[in-house]
Amino acid sequence: VQLQASGGGSVQDGDSLRLSCAPSSPTFTYHRMAWFRQAPGKEREFIGAITHSGDIQYADSVNGRFIISRDMTNAAMYLQLVSLTPEDTAVYYCAAGTTWSRSYTMSDPSKYKYWGQGTQVTVSS
Repeated sequence: VQLQASGGGSVQDGDSLRLSCAPSSPTFTYHRMAWFRQAPGKEREFIGAITHSGDIQYADSVNGRFIISRDMTNAAMYLQLVSLTPEDTAVYYCAAGTTWSRSYTMSDPSKYKYWGQGTQVTVSS
């Protein structure tokens, strides 16, 4: 299966964006799907993840500004970004894992087998 991330763009400080992640198969069965981001010169950073059962976990740094949701009819996942700042500038990636692992591993990139190509978010001041 392939993951297609979309919805990125260039916005101003304080704006909002909604990112989408669509599996190539609408019947794709996953254990967890997640969002990561990578800013220039920095390591890939966990944003949050949702399990197939609907449990959601966010990184502490999110501070309520980012919201993960999903559409069970097509296995799509979304990331609502609000109150964006220039520090949020990064390539945003979606990922999916199909095997069960403990909840404390939600932020571990190695637990995700499938990755989207990334969508660029650029926030200008």
